[in-house]
This record gives sequence, structure tokens and C-alpha cells, in this order.
Amino acid sequence: MSFSLRVQTAEARAAEAAKAHQAQISAAVERHVEAQAQALGYGSATTLAGYLGSSVAPWAAEARAFVAWRDAVWTKVFALSAGAVASTSDAVLAALPDWSL
Repeated sequence: MSFSLRVQTAEARAAEAAKAHQAQISAAVERHVEAQAQALGYGSATTLAGYLGSSVAPWAAEARAFVAWRDAVWTKVFALSAGAVASTSDAVLAALPDWSL
């Protein structure tokens, strides 16, 4: 019989927990962005952003507005995380810019 013992410092456990928390928030924000694209009738955020170069003016305009909003969303997320404020996914989502076309 054998076993493995892994000793982990408090700092390492805290860093691991922070990384998992950040991944959880990032996943929630990604779902939020995808949901907005789908609410606009697109299959995904990637599909909607792909219309940036469309020759159909309304589609290109919608894509430009979406990409600007998506960028503002992620800029806010990064600003919140830079402040090192521990927050829930719901609190982060509530702090994000609203969609507007």
C-alpha cells in the first residue's frame, strides 16, 4: 500500500481559491455575453461579432454596438478584479453595463 502526502501552504490554498473564484466569475460573464447575443437572434457572440464587416448596414451596426458593449463588459470585469474586491458572480453581473443599441 502506498499513499501520497501533499502539503500546501495557506498562501497556495488562497491562490488556488482565488483562481477558482475568478474562473467562476469569468464563466458567468461569458454566459451573460452569449445570452445577449442569443436574445438578439444570433446563435452566439462570435456569430454576431462576425457581422462587423457585413455589407448589410443594419447588421454591421448591430455587430459594432454589440462588440463595443462586450468590450465595456470585460473592461468593467477587469477593473473590478484589479480592485481585488471579492465578489459574487451575481454582484459582478449587476455591476456590468446594460445593453443598448
